[in-house]
Amino acid sequence: MKKTILIFALLVSITSYSQDHFSGITTSKRVGILNIGLNPSELANLNNHLEVQLFSTSINVSNNKIGFKDIVNGSNLENILFKGSEPVNFNMDTEIAGPGIAFKLLNWGFAISSKGYIKGNIIDVDPNLGSALTNSALSSINTGSALISSTTNQRLNATTWGEIGFSAAHKLFENKNHKINAGVTFKLLFPGAYANIGLDKFQGRITNNSGNLILTNANANLNIAYSGNLGNDFTNINDYTSSVFGNLKGFATDLGFDYQLLGSNKNYKVKIGASIKNIGSMTFKSDSNYSTNYTLSIQGSQSLNLNQFENTNGVNDIETTLINSRFLNKSPQNTDFNVKLPTTFNLYTDIKIISKFSVTLFTQQKINSNSNNDQIMSQNIISITPRISLGFFEAYVPIAKNEISGTTGGFGFRLGGFFLGSNSILTALTSDTKQADLYTGFRFGIL
Repeated sequence: MKKTILIFALLVSITSYSQDHFSGITTSKRVGILNIGLNPSELANLNNHLEVQLFSTSINVSNNKIGFKDIVNGSNLENILFKGSEPVNFNMDTEIAGPGIAFKLLNWGFAISSKGYIKGNIIDVDPNLGSALTNSALSSINTGSALISSTTNQRLNATTWGEIGFSAAHKLFENKNHKINAGVTFKLLFPGAYANIGLDKFQGRITNNSGNLILTNANANLNIAYSGNLGNDFTNINDYTSSVFGNLKGFATDLGFDYQLLGSNKNYKVKIGASIKNIGSMTFKSDSNYSTNYTLSIQGSQSLNLNQFENTNGVNDIETTLINSRFLNKSPQNTDFNVKLPTTFNLYTDIKIISKFSVTLFTQQKINSNSNNDQIMSQNIISITPRISLGFFEAYVPIAKNEISGTTGGFGFRLGGFFLGSNSILTALTSDTKQADLYTGFRFGIL
């Protein structure tokens, strides 16, 4: 599993960290297709009668161990990641928005959008276990032994999928002082590839025996599931990018509304928006599908040498090694399985302070537990974003607290339809932050 961690480190070194995609621009005064990714009701607030999105990309990663200076230094990243006693959480998250179109008709707004997602996560992994499995030479268990007693589900998970969204929003009410909109997005889901290892309630002892890391007296509930390219090799980045869009096998929905307290010229003084995103799931269904719940049991004089996992590339390699060791209670099960999208509740308020200057308050709260083996991960986030809006030009400074990486500060700007930003560039420059990210895109409006 050594290469698994290295590929995560490589993605960090060439990109960045977080999970609040397009932070700042999704609550822009210039309402467009990106805004409906946060809340479909914003379609009713489109600035132009017709908007065309050409592209946008957001690459985010977050963790609770590796700092920006460690990444720049680039040495012994695996050892740093599994240092200390705190469980390791590491999240790589990429969103690619393809061509899209949105338009207004009477009191309605409509849009068609396309997106692709690539996600990779390490969730609540014990540092001693992670170190032993990924690089025995640098293991934190230098001498003696380590007793591991976990009450959580330690997961290694990767998912790719694509979606096509059909959105509609309607102005429900408007008078001189108030305006209310509601909207919905229906999504067609195209699952690409999936891999999951879940080690629930792991109990065991790891002993360093002359460089061999030996597992004894172990018990755990083990889930191993994979589909597509990621079953054979989850260390090759081409397997992620080449398998984003599969066949249509899932549906999801976003629901939202927004309220505006209007001022002069119908410009709002306060806007409040709320949405529930990603209500739905997708089914992985192919001849390469396997999803099996095992019981891992190593008792008495039995032992398992963990060094043999150091160079494994894929989930099925790990599964085969465990089966050959005779510590699993059944054979792999070739079956279809469902995976739930990362459902979140989102709430934001944009308050006009003075002319051309406003402040946006935002929170994202996950609805489902990341410990479930059939769940794609999400994070809890709160942020505040001061913003200057000058029509053609807009600049903003998102300041956030993320569940995994802590406090971050970023900067972004919009020049017409082009935008560029980072949720964490300021903290990356001023402190040893555990988050960085980058997003950019271009869209244009007509009429």
